Amino acid sequence: MSTFRTPIAAAVAAALAAALASPAPATAQDKPVELRFANWLPPTHPLAKLGFEPWGKSVEAASNGSIKVVFFPAQQLGKAADHYDMARDGIADMTWVNPGYQAGRFPMIAIGELPTLIGNAARGSAALDAWYRPYAKTEMKDVKLCFAHVHTGTMHSKQPITEPSQIKGMKIRPSNGTMAAFMSLLGATNVQVSAPEARDALEKGVADAIVFPWESIITFGIDKVVKYHNDQTLYASTFVWVMNPGWYDKLSATQKKVIDDHCNNEWAAKVGAAWGENEDGGKPRLEAMGGHTIVSITPEQKKAWRDAAEPLYQRWVESADKAGHDGKAALDAFRAELQKRDAL
Repeated sequence: MSTFRTPIAAAVAAALAAALASPAPATAQDKPVELRFANWLPPTHPLAKLGFEPWGKSVEAASNGSIKVVFFPAQQLGKAADHYDMARDGIADMTWVNPGYQAGRFPMIAIGELPTLIGNAARGSAALDAWYRPYAKTEMKDVKLCFAHVHTGTMHSKQPITEPSQIKGMKIRPSNGTMAAFMSLLGATNVQVSAPEARDALEKGVADAIVFPWESIITFGIDKVVKYHNDQTLYASTFVWVMNPGWYDKLSATQKKVIDDHCNNEWAAKVGAAWGENEDGGKPRLEAMGGHTIVSITPEQKKAWRDAAEPLYQRWVESADKAGHDGKAALDAFRAELQKRDAL
């Protein structure tokens, strides 16, 4: 596994060091509180090291130790798909949620999963977070949104793939429900297995290709069974950090400010950048290994992928309309936000 010490991670660490070195506001009147932060990743996962832990340490430093962040990883408090409800019900004070695990429940944030839309995890995270905040007030009204972010990836296969027409008849392990719908639209059979099971499925011929982040191909040993890697950002998955409103409401004014200062667009970009940079680092590693081919995609071929995904965009617009919003206007606004941040 690659080192977690990326330039973005170094910047986060430097910011944390500065916070620790600077005197925090007096919080003698603040009652010590514990923030139980639940997620479903192993504690060694890059996001834990690059996102969860630096965020928690920064909160503790900024609150002068009055807020203690305690992590509950690896589904200790509940299954991955239950993490939104865990924050709502107070089983945890904060959780890390993949909204796509409950397909159809959160239609607006599903915009971030549309194929070939988000081109950069850091800037895309900042764009999604900024665009989604007004919608979160109703779509996730049971919880308090901290921030939203994404990670991105592409297709990795046993044979080179450049055109969407090549997908017909293949067996694909998709990254999320939206990508599964895309593969079905292209005529593929979806192979629904967990990330740890993916290598075995590919090795045994149960799957021909996988949609996955770059570095994770190496982390899970999938580089041993796929040798061709599509050189485009084919997909994104969305994530939110949410907290129990009752927990937040009991904080003192100074403690609320600490949380507010860590639940903003700046932190969305930091986390998206740190994790995205780590994942993207897998591409040059695969190139350097030998035996792997980064499959170039021409502008015309990229357009073919975008055109093939158009029915999914129409479905999203319809789902947004049904949720009481102007779907077309919302999609146009998100594209504009991405373009403004150079994340298309």
